[in-house]
Amino acid sequence: MTNQFLLLVAIAIPLIGAVVTALSGHNRNLRDSLMVGGATLGFIAVLSLLPSVLDGSVLAVNLVTMMPGLSIAFAIEPLGMVFALVASGLWILTSVYAIGYMRGAQEKHQTRFFACFSIAIFAALGIAFAENMLTLFIFYEVLSVSTYPLVAHKGNEEAKRGARIYLGLLIGTSIGLMLPAMLVTWHLTGTLDFQSGGILQDNVSRGVGAVLLLLYMFGIGKAALMPFHRWLPSAMVAPTPVSALLHAVAVVKAGVFTVLKVSIYLFGLDYLESLWSSDLIMWVAAFTLLAASIVALQKTNLKARLAYSTVSQLSYITLGAMLASELSIVGGGLHIVMHAFGKITLFFCAGAIYVAAHKTEIHEMDGLARKMPITMGAFLLGALSVIGAPPLGGFWSKWNLMLGAADAQHSIMIAVFLISTLLNIAYLLPPVIRAFLLKPADGAQSKPGIEEAPLFCLVPLTLTAIGTFVLFFVADPIRGFIGTIFGSVM
Repeated sequence: MTNQFLLLVAIAIPLIGAVVTALSGHNRNLRDSLMVGGATLGFIAVLSLLPSVLDGSVLAVNLVTMMPGLSIAFAIEPLGMVFALVASGLWILTSVYAIGYMRGAQEKHQTRFFACFSIAIFAALGIAFAENMLTLFIFYEVLSVSTYPLVAHKGNEEAKRGARIYLGLLIGTSIGLMLPAMLVTWHLTGTLDFQSGGILQDNVSRGVGAVLLLLYMFGIGKAALMPFHRWLPSAMVAPTPVSALLHAVAVVKAGVFTVLKVSIYLFGLDYLESLWSSDLIMWVAAFTLLAASIVALQKTNLKARLAYSTVSQLSYITLGAMLASELSIVGGGLHIVMHAFGKITLFFCAGAIYVAAHKTEIHEMDGLARKMPITMGAFLLGALSVIGAPPLGGFWSKWNLMLGAADAQHSIMIAVFLISTLLNIAYLLPPVIRAFLLKPADGAQSKPGIEEAPLFCLVPLTLTAIGTFVLFFVADPIRGFIGTIFGSVM
């Protein structure tokens, strides 16, 4: 089997898994076993591509050329490889978790849920391995559409309204802003291929380039820059496994991954730095980063607080891209990995709390650690990683982003990162403090003993929490691998 064929197989496995899941829905044990097996096989297929990328081999497949400069094609570069490994690896744990959650919460329409979930991973891998902007755009839209039924899963009016906002904003920004930017790019350059150093500098004036940057950055709605962020908290009506998919595995990571790809391979860092609009987007990202944290502080519902936390954390990566420094880009790539593990742990824990204790509000969590010590211990690790405390992975991504700000001579952005970290502490630690240090409310816990969520929920959240710790010690190889996009190991 050639590596080119294996690349196509890796992308296709989740799509095949969706079909198999739908066909085996009559037997839930068989369906769930096949789903986890497919997720495992998908990760193995993606992982098997890594040695060729490490060796510097060029893996590219052109499926169809529609006209000069417009083709559906796939290729692997280090940043895409990292995103694909994160998405396919966490797919396994999220699948296992979803089985425990969906059964524990007695959710309906589980077969439809798991089939759409697999299609979303298929779209995420297509985005990760897209060789050009057209291919990325197609899979970007597939991701939006395939996750709509997941957001609307409960079928009540609240879920339908949240799903309409979700799809409306994502499709509206991509069709209304990003697609016109792509058409102009193709018209002026004759291509939409991702190229080292970018394709715009020698073909587009700075004035036009500045407008294109605005269209791209606001058109990538999945990156949740304000004011196009409301889809993300609106999607919190979905079951918790969907929240994990949205916030850690696929959707938001596809957004910020696209931000990095466009910045590096369409604009190029030198050209990007010369555009006045890059400073504007930088300040919008800084505002989003801080404002979303302040909103998170005011939320008493745990999932809503975590949703606004994600809005804030995504802007770390957009801000890093606009700094146009190699160090900040690497920091942004690292943050995709570190935030994925930290935030998925937090959402796994939120879902476990709902399944086991039927609690959703932060004030209800007083003394909860006495009943759910493993879950709350994992929540603490996830929170500290998102905060950026050593020895957890989030420390290194934030450190590299601040180094990038210093390298780009934007000292005020270092202050923005530091203030945001203090806000992270203010909104992420209170649930832990209440759970460990406060006494349960009178009559809130009448039964003695431990009452954790089902094992299928408990094992994934434990593993992702451990992952936040392990990533602290393996961050340097990941950092060096991402750095090879600039031609050398950093």
